[in-house]
Amino acid sequence: MKIGELASRTGISIRSLRYYEQQGLLSPVRHENGYRDYSPLAEEQVRTIQLYLGLGLSTEQIAGFLNCVLMNKEAFCKEVLPIYRQKLEEIDSQIKLLNNIKSNLEDRIQSILEEQPIGEKEK
Repeated sequence: MKIGELASRTGISIRSLRYYEQQGLLSPVRHENGYRDYSPLAEEQVRTIQLYLGLGLSTEQIAGFLNCVLMNKEAFCKEVLPIYRQKLEEIDSQIKLLNNIKSNLEDRIQSILEEQPIGEKEK
């Protein structure tokens, strides 16, 4: 299948598909005229890539285990576990940071409200 058809079937832009190829996530056959020819399995590959991008993983991380996942399914790919753990640590750190920012903003709002004269509160 040509790149335009793959883009149409998956809803992913041609530019993104080319990027996935550059990152080693997709490997189409190249014809002498330069056209890319994707296997019927490429559609599943793209959907799998999108799933992992949606989990917040980078293309570099995905490249490390994509073939294993596509061949064996996720439960049999031990390469995925450390990446998941690392991502969870990153998310926990981000949540902690966001909670601190939220608390700081709430304190500032409260401080401003306490400083205003009674008739002007909550304007």
